[in-house]
This record gives sequence, C-alpha cells and structure tokens, in this order.
Amino acid sequence: MSYAAFPVDAVPAAVPAPLRARSRALTADELQGIPWLRTLRADERTVAEADLRAVQVEAGEFVCRVGRPVTYWFGLIDGLLKMSNDTALGVPITFTGVPPGGWFGEGTVLKHEPYRYNILALRRSVVAGITVQTFDWLLDRSIGFNRFVMMQLNERLGQFIGAREIDRLTQPDQRVARSLAALFHPVLYPGVGDLLRITQQEIGYLVGLSRQRVNVALQHLQAGGLIRVEYGGVRVLDLDALRRYG
Repeated sequence: MSYAAFPVDAVPAAVPAPLRARSRALTADELQGIPWLRTLRADERTVAEADLRAVQVEAGEFVCRVGRPVTYWFGLIDGLLKMSNDTALGVPITFTGVPPGGWFGEGTVLKHEPYRYNILALRRSVVAGITVQTFDWLLDRSIGFNRFVMMQLNERLGQFIGAREIDRLTQPDQRVARSLAALFHPVLYPGVGDLLRITQQEIGYLVGLSRQRVNVALQHLQAGGLIRVEYGGVRVLDLDALRRYG
C-alpha cells in the first residue's frame, strides 16, 4: 500500500455518461484474451460472451467508487488502473495497480456488498465486465469457473499481505522493486508477460514517490540485472529477485 495522489488536471473536465450507456460488445481478439472464458463449457461460454461488455474509460475516471453497490465483475483489457481508498484523514492509500489481463473485485461480487475501494484509471483504458447475475449463474454451474475464482481469491490474499509489507518499507528502491513485482503476477495478471507498458510517473502514482525518485530506483534495479527499462515500459529479467529485493 502507498500514499499517492492523482493529478487534478488528469480528471476529465466534463462528467461522462455512465459506463453501461457507453459500453459495447467485445471483439473476437478481446474475448480471446480473457483467461476465465477458457475454463467454461461451450454452453456456459455462450452465456458469458453474450453478457460481457467493454467500455473505454478516460484517465482520472472511476470504474468503481467506495460505497457504490456492486453490479459487475470487472477486468482490464488495456490500460492501467489503481485500486485505492482514503484514510480517516482523507489521504488516498493505494493498495495495488491493475495491469492488462487482471480481473478484480470477485470478493465484493461474491458477497454482494458495496465497494470498499475505488478503482481509478491512470490512463485511457478499456475495461470489460459481466453482470453480478451472470457471475452468480456461472458459480452455480461451472466447476472450471469456481476453480478460477478460488485461485483468484487465494492469490489476491497473498498480494494484499505483500502490499502491507511494502507499505512498511522505507527504502524507495525496495518499494519500487516489490510494487513492480506485484504487477507481474502470472496468475492475477496473465496478460502482462515479461513486459509492462508503464511510465515512471504511473509507477510514482502507485508507490507514492516522485517520478525523479522512481527513475533513480529503476536505474539501480537495471544495474543489478533485475529489469530493463525500455521505451514506454519495463521488462522484468529476474522476477524472483525483484520480489526478494532488499
């Protein structure tokens, strides 16, 4: 977890139409990239694909807000999201980033409870989702889907334990290394691979550091052979070492 504010000038000036009103059906390529669809039988997949919707959200736009009722289970097709909440003093706390391929909020959907966190787009992103009703329908019928959700919950628990540990780190290089490693989680974010399209400023939003300090940390990690900074992104060369850094 980290403290990081989102720049005011990145918030859309006009209030956009609701996500549902702007949504569309997914393309064949987008459907191909959704990992849990591959766990379904043909009849289950037909129902799921008919219910799936995608929407483009702008930088600074919320996908989920604290206290709002849950209506969809969401996943990220393209872009970058931030999961956060506010302290009692109104300071935003970042729990984790969500890179492409990640599906999130299954615990909230399972319990049908209001959101306890915000999901904010750090850049223009494409988000997909299925309704709570279809999520429940799949849980009632699909063993493969149940296994996928159980794996998500298990890995998410480990992720948040790790986030708590990161929150206690005072060494900036460690914070950057551990936070980057979390974004390359092969189960939660299978769409990332070994190259994540992310800017130094976006890393700063996630870990609560300035872009300049993130740059220094990345140079140290690159010199140690853990990552390679490439144009528009970061490539991980040694994920295990990145997780243990410091």
